[in-house]
Amino acid sequence: MPNRFDLLSQPPGAPSHVLPSRAGVGLKPAHFQEILATQPDIGFFEVHAENYMVAGGPFHHYLTRIRDRYALSVHGVGLSIGADAPLDRGHLDALATLLDRYQPQSFSEHLAWSTHGDTFLNDLLPIPYTDQTLRRVCDHIDQVQSHLKRRMLLENPATYVEFEGSSMDEAAFLSEVVRRTGCGLLLDVNNVYVCSVNHQRDARAYIRSLPLAQVGQIHLAGFAEQQDGHGDLLLIDSHGSPVAQAVWDLYAFTLELAGAVATLIERDNDVPGWPVLFAEACVADQHLRALPRLTTPGSDGPRRAVAV
Repeated sequence: MPNRFDLLSQPPGAPSHVLPSRAGVGLKPAHFQEILATQPDIGFFEVHAENYMVAGGPFHHYLTRIRDRYALSVHGVGLSIGADAPLDRGHLDALATLLDRYQPQSFSEHLAWSTHGDTFLNDLLPIPYTDQTLRRVCDHIDQVQSHLKRRMLLENPATYVEFEGSSMDEAAFLSEVVRRTGCGLLLDVNNVYVCSVNHQRDARAYIRSLPLAQVGQIHLAGFAEQQDGHGDLLLIDSHGSPVAQAVWDLYAFTLELAGAVATLIERDNDVPGWPVLFAEACVADQHLRALPRLTTPGSDGPRRAVAV
């Protein structure tokens, strides 16, 4: 039986939305000019949608020039997919305008909520994994994909508490969302590791239980260490430090199962100079190049390519 996204009519000649199976970096204003001047050999750049929801200005000036040379991923942080309220139609319209303007190879959002009534909380908050929440999240994703006329990727969250009322685990919840809506997954390996420590979860078992064939992008980032109220280690998805070795190891394990997937280095706090970020992306590229490049019969390219 087709999922609901399969039933969407795609306009003739619509562009193919596939990121290269290489490493990319989050695009920061401090690096605009150096990137244009040096034209580094990198797979793609990613921007946060909400930073570009204006008609003009310097951000658009530089992104237009960079988009001419590189693949692009747009990552949303404000749709509030998990909220117990209708989606913001104005936000969806602004997002559609942005995607039409730049035609990125990928669009993604978080499995989280960040709004309550008219209040935007500027955080990505967890949801309970219940049948009711599942129906709401699927309805919201259906609405997003229909409005944008493209498949979206849904990112697994970093969480610090879990709900006693959940009736399924996170991997089962995500798998069912993918099955029902036809969306893809953005697999944040750092988030998996953070949650495995915070909730004493087996990170590798979690990854093995996901529908890995539907992973269209991977995120890697750094975390911060704190202590919870009981004095136990608590990891925070800070995006403010280099990727930890434990996350690199989990990334290598993920690639063994999923194959070569476009991989982003995220750095949103304490952003270093461009050479430092580029060097970290090169490490991810080394992991990707080390994988066997399997091909399907009669094809000239790698088998691993997920349309998003």
